Amino acid sequence: MSGRRRGTESPPIAPADMMNSTYQDWICDSMPEHSASTSNHSPFDPTLDAPISARATEVSSLSPVAGPARHVALVEGSGPELGDELALILRTRLRAAALVLFLGSGMFLAYGLYSPAPAREASLLLTAFHVVLVLVLGSTALFLCARCPGRLNRLRWLELLVFGLTAAFFVVMQHEAFAHYAKTHQPMSLMAMMKAVITYWYALIFTYAIFIPNSPQRAAPVVGLMAAAPVVGTLLARQKFALVAEVADMNQMVEMVMMMVIAFIAAIYGIYKMGALRREAYEARQFGQYRLRERIGAGGMGEVFLAEHQMLKRPCAIKLIRPTQAGDPRALARFEREVRTAARLSHWNSIEIFDYGRAADGTFYYVMEYLPGLSLADLVRRHGPLAPERVVHLLTQTCDALTEAHAMGMIHRDIKPGNIFAAQRGGVYDVAKLLDFGLVRPVATTADLQLTLEGSITGSPLYMSPEQALDESPDGRSDIYSLGAVAYFLLTGRPPFEAAKPLQVLFAHAHQEPTGPAAMNGDVPDDLDRVVLRCLAKQPGDRYQTADELKRALEDCCCAGHWDSAAAAAWWQEQAGREPALAEV
Repeated sequence: MSGRRRGTESPPIAPADMMNSTYQDWICDSMPEHSASTSNHSPFDPTLDAPISARATEVSSLSPVAGPARHVALVEGSGPELGDELALILRTRLRAAALVLFLGSGMFLAYGLYSPAPAREASLLLTAFHVVLVLVLGSTALFLCARCPGRLNRLRWLELLVFGLTAAFFVVMQHEAFAHYAKTHQPMSLMAMMKAVITYWYALIFTYAIFIPNSPQRAAPVVGLMAAAPVVGTLLARQKFALVAEVADMNQMVEMVMMMVIAFIAAIYGIYKMGALRREAYEARQFGQYRLRERIGAGGMGEVFLAEHQMLKRPCAIKLIRPTQAGDPRALARFEREVRTAARLSHWNSIEIFDYGRAADGTFYYVMEYLPGLSLADLVRRHGPLAPERVVHLLTQTCDALTEAHAMGMIHRDIKPGNIFAAQRGGVYDVAKLLDFGLVRPVATTADLQLTLEGSITGSPLYMSPEQALDESPDGRSDIYSLGAVAYFLLTGRPPFEAAKPLQVLFAHAHQEPTGPAAMNGDVPDDLDRVVLRCLAKQPGDRYQTADELKRALEDCCCAGHWDSAAAAAWWQEQAGREPALAEV
């Protein structure tokens, strides 16, 4: 695989739930199939926030922020147990095993307690032991809930408790049964009991083999003890009870030994095969130096994964475009060329692409920085229109990113609130990050306003320039228009034009004059209102001609400079304090 460059990574400290749900939304929005939203979201839809299902994990290696996190467990090393991943698997499997054993032992306990008097053959000691076993198994299954974190050592002790206590109960039950049938001289019942004992131990052995992730070396002594227990117990009973010695003759003992040897071999081989499959699955999620942790987005042409660089232990996002999904090989080649071009961007306010290449199966991938923060779409959706001074602060940074890109001949074509992030980088808050520069060649067939139209129209209808709507060749001034539409949304909480159908919105962009943002929000200063309306001029020549010119106009507004990184830091900290369930800073 080919590599491009390395970048620095700052530890994310934005609220974790805000970071995760937003990054998922953007990553789905930016898939090649759509320019705007693969999930058919509207920025005005109150049901937009659907965070990834929170499976309990530890995310401290990714971020010092705790909170409702997704299934992220960083792998420490590459040993046979695959580090923390084994703990995640073991917790789930051990809970399932405890639940299965709890249900089985509970049913037998109920049968023993409520069966007719002649069937109540268990001693008081055995019954008490049975009750304790059921309570312990049930408590363990409850303790190992899906959201509870678990350390591997603690889980191994719970494994010993679950299977050790069950095995001890089987030993006591076997001894009590042999003693009872020997004293009451019931040879037929004793023979049936010997068969039942083998069945019980088989069930325990294969429950252990199926549910508990193990290496054959570690499992062999455990399974060996389980397989030997009924044989040793019967041999000891032969020495103590004459009837057992009579019924459990040499042929019966040889048969029991053979049955338990078969159980041992089958269990160990099964453990070996399941371990090999688990390791293959682990290796299949590797892309060179990158370990795929979890899928966080999917689109028509590929998938996006939260990943980690194995050597640097740096979180990142990897977008995979598989040849079978890309369809046209020329589309995949074009996408790769665009990624190479975008990788040349180095401005602080553009998302950084760390690496790209092709896997052995032809899958194209590229690696970008994993952003903590909120997209501007989510920022407005969660907190309403932004203060004018904050809008100026964010947009002037976006202008800097556009200035570099336009100087390199790159036109974004899809500037929208979902493609600009208010991120935290290097201890600085509200760092504007412009995403998906030149990477989007969308294909869509739905009528959702947030989707991109197929054909010669490229962009998001709600923020599309008139020349894009009219199928004219856009230049850098088209991005100026889209950025003005974003500013309108940030100040008012709505885009310049809204309609039920995308074509109606496109017509409005091309032919209708927008109402000034100051008329929609009285807090918008007149000078900022004029700047936004000039960006939204129908003719490119009537707009600001460069991103740098727009930046200077924004800096001349009366509210410019009233929002800085200190104010941003105070705002983010205040939000974290208001929503303690979302983050611990």
